[in-house]
Amino acid sequence: MSANSALSAVSVMSDPQRPTLLDPDAARKQFRQAMAHLGAAVNVITTSGPSGRCGITASAVCSVTDAPPTLLVCMNRSSAMHAVFETNRNVCINVLPGHHELLARHFAGLTQLEMDARFNLPIWDEGLHGVPVLRDALASLQGNIVELKEVGSHSVMFVEATQIRVCADGDSLIYFDRQFHRVPRLCAA
Repeated sequence: MSANSALSAVSVMSDPQRPTLLDPDAARKQFRQAMAHLGAAVNVITTSGPSGRCGITASAVCSVTDAPPTLLVCMNRSSAMHAVFETNRNVCINVLPGHHELLARHFAGLTQLEMDARFNLPIWDEGLHGVPVLRDALASLQGNIVELKEVGSHSVMFVEATQIRVCADGDSLIYFDRQFHRVPRLCAA
């Protein structure tokens, strides 16, 4: 199927400003394909509190504002970890450096490593409220979920960062075209 025929299966362009969706399943498939082309930083989001300790790999993370420092994290509501995050409210967004692809796979559930074993790896520090903080993260942003909004199949968690640590070096790990990629940091001229 060509790109043009895929587009026509999703929308009619009678009004170029307002395409009309034809088939919700085709639109959903095309949307997912489009999002696969949206390269994004890979993060491990961790929590600890009354509902326990857990973490997830997420690329649907972005800044909202710097006053107060706030990020958003999107999480599928059908995830077993969703209720833990919703109850605990204390989180850390750990921006992964390039050498942590295996860690990203662990927290994405792509390996057989159990949750407790993931946190027993000698790479974690204890942060505020006992939340795990990745020792060599490119950035770690600890904070609290201040608002949770349901949108379709996901929750958008607004996290106000109360403690921020940034690393001055290291490569980045991104997710693009359904694969992990290491992006080298350019040296200063």
